[in-house]
Amino acid sequence: MSWTRKPLAALAVCVLLLAGSASCGTDDAREGGASPTPVGKILEDRGPEGRPLREVGQEDAPGVGIEVQPDASGGWDVRLTVRNFRFSPAGAAARAVAGRGLARLYVDGRPVTRLRAPAYRLDARLVPRGTHRVTARLYADDGTVWAVDGKPVESTADITASEPGPGMSPDASSRRKARTQGADSGGRGSPDRAREAS
Repeated sequence: MSWTRKPLAALAVCVLLLAGSASCGTDDAREGGASPTPVGKILEDRGPEGRPLREVGQEDAPGVGIEVQPDASGGWDVRLTVRNFRFSPAGAAARAVAGRGLARLYVDGRPVTRLRAPAYRLDARLVPRGTHRVTARLYADDGTVWAVDGKPVESTADITASEPGPGMSPDASSRRKARTQGADSGGRGSPDRAREAS
């Protein structure tokens, strides 16, 4: 009977080793992935379009800046600069992860598109003659709005579209201008506000 005890003991040791290594792998995966703890605090206040605000501290806050320039084909090139923020790929899980998500672009408060990259071409038909406000606002992947001090993290640029007058060439530089300085209306987490505070 001693011959059956040795294989059973060896089998028990193998089972314990396998079970122990499996549980270690689970802990390692949990540490390397996204934190299961909540990010920020959901406020009772809502953003401009009715979405909940996700408040984070100034030091952890994402930030966004916007620059809008006329392009040669009659549209507008929009460039975002972000701080403490990464764009999530399409199909990302609908949960808030610190410093991740997407931007939404608005013209005069009307939604235009969701951005998962820092560049976008705004079609001229969305910006008729006159002065307009182009706003980029940052969102977590769960649809909440990143916020600092109860204000959405966003940045706004004023642009003016005009039609060419008689005898003027219809090139982009003579028809339109963009003004981005001093137009930031974002929360304190936006890059321009951070620069003002320092």
